[in-house]
Amino acid sequence: MPGSTPLSRPILAGVVTALVGFTSSFAVVLTGLGAVGATAAQAASGLLAASLTMGLACIVLAWRYRMPITSAWSTPGAALLVATGTVEGGWPAAVGAFLVSAALILLTALWPALGALIARIPPSIAQAMLAGVLLPLCLAPITGIVANPWGVIPVVATWLVVARLAPRWAVPTAFVAAAVVVAVSLIQAGAPVDPALLLPRFELTAPTFTVGALVGLALPLFIVTMASQNVPGTAIMRSFGYEVPWRPAMLVTGLGSALGAPAGGHTINLAAISAALAASPDADPDPKRRWVAGVSTGASYLVLGGCSAAFATLVLLAPDAVIPAVAGLALFAAFGSAVQQAIDDPGERLPAVVTFLVAASGIAVLGVSAAFWALVAGLLVRTVLHARR
Repeated sequence: MPGSTPLSRPILAGVVTALVGFTSSFAVVLTGLGAVGATAAQAASGLLAASLTMGLACIVLAWRYRMPITSAWSTPGAALLVATGTVEGGWPAAVGAFLVSAALILLTALWPALGALIARIPPSIAQAMLAGVLLPLCLAPITGIVANPWGVIPVVATWLVVARLAPRWAVPTAFVAAAVVVAVSLIQAGAPVDPALLLPRFELTAPTFTVGALVGLALPLFIVTMASQNVPGTAIMRSFGYEVPWRPAMLVTGLGSALGAPAGGHTINLAAISAALAASPDADPDPKRRWVAGVSTGASYLVLGGCSAAFATLVLLAPDAVIPAVAGLALFAAFGSAVQQAIDDPGERLPAVVTFLVAASGIAVLGVSAAFWALVAGLLVRTVLHARR
């Protein structure tokens, strides 16, 4: 009967939600922050900031609205950072772009017309852009097998076996395999680890604002976060009978993104894929008690944030190709979903293909990244093909 299960069940569901969400994608976040110019210490600070802000967002939203609302960092957004690379103005300009993206999220809560404008971007175009951004990262396990077979093959093999037996834990277990590879490598090299690297700390950066970073990073980051995280996240919650309060959710995640940006946090948002772990009947048969899982998720993220420097150090010390392989494996499902949605409608397929190819090309024109030009190209092709129809 509802309510007869112990409270430990939703609490454990929240712990699992946080563990799966964190270990499945933290390597993507660190890789993305490094790609746009962050030092190892700044990337570790960004991971810490994102962990703490999304943990607090989970607790605030779940406690206030008695729903299993969970927050997460923008994994597609982190992949976008990898595809974008260093922007005009370097790391300070990237931090400025994070702040602008956060401001746009806040603006969607205060000005509904902005959200309506984003909703007018055809889903096929948005998903094709995302798929193009993800493609280079998803190739990393394949190229890694050639570059470092002894380090990458155990990771990929572990992922494949666990994907067959317990798909939810495939990527976290692949990360454990990668950690073993790193440990063996350090033992063989006899390299000591500086204990100071394991202590979490903030590295604050004064933001700067450049046209290239704003157009090529802030705007695509906002669009990817809205289209691939916030909108699907509300749909997943609705499928379990929960109507997420849109304006408060955008206010909390937008404010959290703004607070974390100076410390290197790129963006937080509503959880999408991992949302089901806390909102489904597996968390608790009684829908009215599942909010406990949301609070537990947030508390677990705070604990994991305390370990962020250790995770960053693990990535720093890893042999070549091992961590990129884990990051690529973590994005396989997102890539497959994006491709499917991009080409699902035959009438939208050609603009989607153009968008995908431009995004995957990695071109930068006038200091603006390929993600922005992919949107422009896709919308242009779509306009020409659909004119007067």
